[in-house]
Amino acid sequence: MKKQILAAVLAASSLCFSMNPTQAFPSIFPNTGYSWAGDPMPFFDGEQMRMFYLEDLRDGAVWFHPWSLFTTKDFTDYHHNSQVIPCDTSNEFAKDSALGTGSVVKGKDGLYHAFYTGFNWRSMPKETIMHAVSRDLVSWQKLPEDSFHGSKPYIYDDTFRDPNVFYNEDYGEYWMLITTRSKKARGVIARYTSKDLKHWEDKGIFFENDMGSDANMECPTLLKYGKYWYLTFSDQWPSRVVHYRVATDSMGPFVKPERDYFDASGFYAGKLAQDKESLYLVGWTPTKAGGKDKSPTDWAGNLVAHQLKQRADGTLYPVPVEKMTKRMQKPVEMEPITERGTVNGADESYHFDGTGYADVVMPKMEGIRKITGHFKVAKQQGKFGLMFHVGPNQTGSLNLVFDPVKQQVAFYNTDTSRVHVAKPELAVPVSLQPDESYDFTLLIDGTVAVLYINDQMALSTRMYGLPDYPWGIFSAGSAVTLTGLRSSTL
Repeated sequence: MKKQILAAVLAASSLCFSMNPTQAFPSIFPNTGYSWAGDPMPFFDGEQMRMFYLEDLRDGAVWFHPWSLFTTKDFTDYHHNSQVIPCDTSNEFAKDSALGTGSVVKGKDGLYHAFYTGFNWRSMPKETIMHAVSRDLVSWQKLPEDSFHGSKPYIYDDTFRDPNVFYNEDYGEYWMLITTRSKKARGVIARYTSKDLKHWEDKGIFFENDMGSDANMECPTLLKYGKYWYLTFSDQWPSRVVHYRVATDSMGPFVKPERDYFDASGFYAGKLAQDKESLYLVGWTPTKAGGKDKSPTDWAGNLVAHQLKQRADGTLYPVPVEKMTKRMQKPVEMEPITERGTVNGADESYHFDGTGYADVVMPKMEGIRKITGHFKVAKQQGKFGLMFHVGPNQTGSLNLVFDPVKQQVAFYNTDTSRVHVAKPELAVPVSLQPDESYDFTLLIDGTVAVLYINDQMALSTRMYGLPDYPWGIFSAGSAVTLTGLRSSTL
């Protein structure tokens, strides 16, 4: 009888939350064009990656962040299903008048189960763990009777959210990880377990903040890849980056790698997912207020996916998504417009001798691009990099800068002529040793640019001044040779 009732409920749900016509479009960092993407919840259905996310409409409504859905097979062609789990707009005291982050799992009952955060600032506690089910991952039926709040010892008035649910084969039960806080007023991740995805038992604190702060650890994920278990989370403050820990058992102990993150704060709320072969981390790169480069960052933006590679010791590093880069093979001509200073260039190769400032300006940037190349520095001196939004003075207002002295790559939201005295907006540590060859890949889609550096780190940025302006390469006192500089598109 229960199965018949559930079947009837699911049939009715397809009328309540009807399937929206899908819209297909090419993109590598998608958004809808009329709204923005926050907190992705990737789920591989066996054939496609379903990118559930919190849709930020920025319409001033009292209800906000419904779950919406992008679907892709190759991280370049996306289908958009619009809203799939709506906010409850029936009354101002609804537990889910706003929606928060969660996850999707396929249950042993054959149904898909979404667990998500219900939020209402008028109530206490403000956050509730909620449940919905589906047969097709698009039409969902909410099950309000399965909702629950936090229990002791958690301080849960404002922080009990981001449920990450999966079936743990090692222990024969479903696990749910939840972002919350302890009585010590410190961010923790709690663990709940279940046999049926309806009744959950609190198993206590699973992981405590080990970063020397009291920050919340948002949007956790835990999965096994190869022989290692990986726990990820985003520190809500002060750094706002995605961290990871490694263990050989899902219960831990979890080890903090020497370099425990993949990107700077231009990439947030990243969650792990895997298909039949590869491991991914999907997050978002924020917009900026008023669409201006000098403005503060907003919440939400474009979805950005990194592929993660595994070293023998279990540590991970980000690379461009291979399915994406294989599609981007159409060459784009890069005949230099102008050169200035001491630079020798020919056949996609440029040598800067390190005496003063020099640059090469390329034609304007358009559409979706992949820029690749290799470089070798002769000494740990000066700076060099890529400049964008190049103006009449032949310098850019936005710059991705390699710094062999500080051993970092940074994004400077200032003129190229000032990168030697300005502070970067974003930076990640990298090894840049003399006479060693390094590779880089820069992926661009509209105003989002993501730089990958030699199997070490990624740097995700927002640059409103990038499209439809010339770009170039430069050296400010750095003796460096760039070779194999190429540009391509879909």
